[in-house]
Amino acid sequence: MANILPIEKQAVAIGALCEGNSIRSVERMTGIHRDTVMRLGARVGEACRNLMDETMRELPCAKIEVDEIWGFIGKKQRNVTEADSSEKGDVWTWVAIDPETKAVPVFHVGKRNAECANAFVANVAARMKNRIQLSSDGLALYAPAVEAAFGGEVDYGTVVKTFRTTDGEGRYSPGEMETAVRTRISGEAFRTCTSYVERQNLTMRLHMKRLARLTLAFSKKLENFKAATALHFAYYNFVKTHSSIRCTPAMALGVSSRLWKVEDLVALA
Repeated sequence: MANILPIEKQAVAIGALCEGNSIRSVERMTGIHRDTVMRLGARVGEACRNLMDETMRELPCAKIEVDEIWGFIGKKQRNVTEADSSEKGDVWTWVAIDPETKAVPVFHVGKRNAECANAFVANVAARMKNRIQLSSDGLALYAPAVEAAFGGEVDYGTVVKTFRTTDGEGRYSPGEMETAVRTRISGEAFRTCTSYVERQNLTMRLHMKRLARLTLAFSKKLENFKAATALHFAYYNFVKTHSSIRCTPAMALGVSSRLWKVEDLVALA
């Protein structure tokens, strides 16, 4: 593929995917066949996963917020049958964000179960250089995972928010928050917050067509979903300038000294 498509045209296709376009819309805009776009995205996505794994180490984060965002592979869980592959159905992306630098140092794609919770939190713990303040929602899977990964070397708390829908608004209208109950689980007390990671979930839905609601642009294969997720976070961390910090999150975190271009991500593959 690299011998056929100029790197500039590959970058156009990858940039369009990272900005929330579907594979078929990229095909229409660029003239590149959708199968080629898909293979290109998978190849660059795998390289982006390796980039994240190699660079996001010994991080000086003081705070981390974690959450999960829902998606599905092939079909929603309620439509899965015994004849379907185990990859079909619901898939969850576990996300950790540093609220100060806006960087996403760790993510994990899998199910919403203890195995994935333990793997995700252990990965977070392994990449931190300092003791951190860790915030999550009230998902029961987090507490034992945090204990196993950090032991007593973490300040951990949860926040459970309740929302109500204003009368007359539709099903997909944003709810109005009524209460936020904060609980200290371990370590020193601090103000638990998950607002930044919840905002990151919105960013994912805006920039990953596979996660856009009420569309046909869902993933058919788990490996393609994982590649698209890695591509999104590499683009978010290294290429996309964050308006609140006026640089990329990777630069703010200190793992990159320059502003990357989409061509740089393509060149990794």
